[in-house]
Amino acid sequence: PGRVPAATAVVSVFQRDGMWQHVRSLLDQGEQAFVVCPLIDPSDALGAHSVREMRAALEKGPLKGCVIETLHGKLKSDERESLITKFRQGEIQALVSTTVVEVGVDIPNASVMVVTSAERFGLAQLHQLRGRVGRGGRASYCYLLTEEATEPAMERLRLMEQMHDGFALAQQDLRLRGSGNLFGTAQSGFPDFKLATEADTDLMKHAYDAAVALCEDDPELSQHPLVRMRVHQAFDIVHLE
Repeated sequence: PGRVPAATAVVSVFQRDGMWQHVRSLLDQGEQAFVVCPLIDPSDALGAHSVREMRAALEKGPLKGCVIETLHGKLKSDERESLITKFRQGEIQALVSTTVVEVGVDIPNASVMVVTSAERFGLAQLHQLRGRVGRGGRASYCYLLTEEATEPAMERLRLMEQMHDGFALAQQDLRLRGSGNLFGTAQSGFPDFKLATEADTDLMKHAYDAAVALCEDDPELSQHPLVRMRVHQAFDIVHLE
């Protein structure tokens, strides 16, 4: 109740000035904004926006004169809680943060979410960030700033403009970026096995029905030696206990 889906737009380098003007006008009207960056400190190697440099740029530029604070994981928990409380009470106009605000932060007066270097985030995470605004029943906005995004990255970000269903976006993220390695450290990319998704439901049912019928007709798989061999191979590497 009271939630209004945030109007979402992908913002290029050339559209940035107009976007910040809109953010400034909302702050001047008493509303509040999140600005999310992927990094805490600047990094030439990664070439993405950082919390520290973004705050400095905003204080000197489009949000000059506004009350801006930074929030990130290197702060002590009591410092983070204090900043969030001040933000909720309206003492801070714009909070420049890492993704620590992704969940558990409820600021009803916040109506703008700006995500910098948005191409570096997955759709599910962007959707979570977008969910931080629009909690007060008023119009809200989510701006996805891009640097030099590739065509596949732009395809993903455009889906954010079109869709507000978190589950559907997670499915698209899996389709476009891959699942990564479920038993390793890779969080995206395509593994060397096919991971079933919701779209494969019919196929999985057909496969299940075929397997049941085969086992009923040939329980020992004596008439299907290749299948028998593959089943034994599977049990050699999969432990069910």
